[in-house]
Amino acid sequence: MAISQSLEARIALLPDSAQQELLVFVENLLHKYSSEDIEHKEWSMFSLESAMRDIENEESPYSEEHLMERW
Repeated sequence: MAISQSLEARIALLPDSAQQELLVFVENLLHKYSSEDIEHKEWSMFSLESAMRDIENEESPYSEEHLMERW
């Protein structure tokens, strides 16, 4: 039996007030995990932006000749 099916069966046994309480708890969990995901993405973007800052102004040590494939 899948976890979601097991949860559904057990939740159905609870009174309505307990089901409502569980719904609030699950919504809080969803908010918590979506917030952590957003914070992680924001930090990753900040880190990448910091690493790449002013790189477009730097002179490249490579030329087009370095891009050619040689056999």
